Amino acid sequence: MELTLLTVGKTDVKWVKEGLDLYTARLTHYAPFRVEEIPQLKNAGSLTREQIKQKEGALILDRVAPGVRLILLDEHGREFRSLEFADYLGAALAGGGKGLCFVIGGAYGFSEAVYQRSQGRISLSKMTFSHQMVRAIFAEQLYRAFTILKGEPYHHE
Repeated sequence: MELTLLTVGKTDVKWVKEGLDLYTARLTHYAPFRVEEIPQLKNAGSLTREQIKQKEGALILDRVAPGVRLILLDEHGREFRSLEFADYLGAALAGGGKGLCFVIGGAYGFSEAVYQRSQGRISLSKMTFSHQMVRAIFAEQLYRAFTILKGEPYHHE
């Protein structure tokens, strides 16, 4: 099953890109994994927050094929410990489908249409992280979950 991390905007922070590249390479050992970036909206300064969410939402939904489970990284989502997230991922993988798409939205969150299309919401923390940092943090947690599922000695508890 293919896994995708879909993000709004590109990263220009070198260490975030390096961390994301590191865990992307590691993840391909377990499953096909790719990162897809949706470019920032042009002339966003002339749009309201709601208009930005609507336009970004349409771009997100255009990238998610039918049959792919859409999981949002959202501050109001469910929080997991790493072992719990591994169980969640294992169940999602066992549930079949064409793939899993995890989405990091833009600065203002997701449109209602994206929430309606999603099959789950995950929060990485009660704290707020930059949208760029979340890429590397989530990729590491995804890698950690696979090592837990495989019984490999990466996670210590």
